Amino acid sequence: MASAAGPSTKPITPHYCAICSLPTEYCEFGPSFSKCKTWLESEDKDEYERLWGEGNLAARIGTLSVEKQEKLEADAVKAEKKAAKKAEAEAKKKGETKIIIKRSERTKRKHQTHVQNLELFGIDLKKAAKLFAGKFATGSSVSKTPQGEEEIVIQGDVGDEIVEMLRAQVGVLKGAPADQVTRVEVKKKKAEDEAAA
Repeated sequence: MASAAGPSTKPITPHYCAICSLPTEYCEFGPSFSKCKTWLESEDKDEYERLWGEGNLAARIGTLSVEKQEKLEADAVKAEKKAAKKAEAEAKKKGETKIIIKRSERTKRKHQTHVQNLELFGIDLKKAAKLFAGKFATGSSVSKTPQGEEEIVIQGDVGDEIVEMLRAQVGVLKGAPADQVTRVEVKKKKAEDEAAA
């Protein structure tokens, strides 16, 4: 007796591209199509033939006009160049960016440490503030600078310890370069200077 259900379906196992991380069928919509095709051809010949073999390519071209096909290829090349330029600009910005550790006076004997630009290296500021609070058993929070950027403010003079944590790549600080640290001392203005101004 035949079952009432329709024909059985086999599960499909998608192939994911190591270049753009999309399923290989969708690489043409990603930012690095030609790199994806080259990778697929070297890694999985069968999948490459299934997607880009002469028979499949002829079927695709048959549905598109030559002008449209050329425009699609030109757009893909333009998108790849744009993505490469953006990645290069981000790498350059990271290379030039400094992590700024400032020490400022709250009162005559109490200090605060301000840490800026960690977010540019992919560090979650709230998690880093929590890490510092636990490590130094003191208050630590994310706040805005007068320029509108975010920074971590830690109660106490802990700049040296933070540099050591960056060198050791502790916890959420992985990826933040210890060799790109700038230390700054912010002196509190004296009452006489403020009165004269």
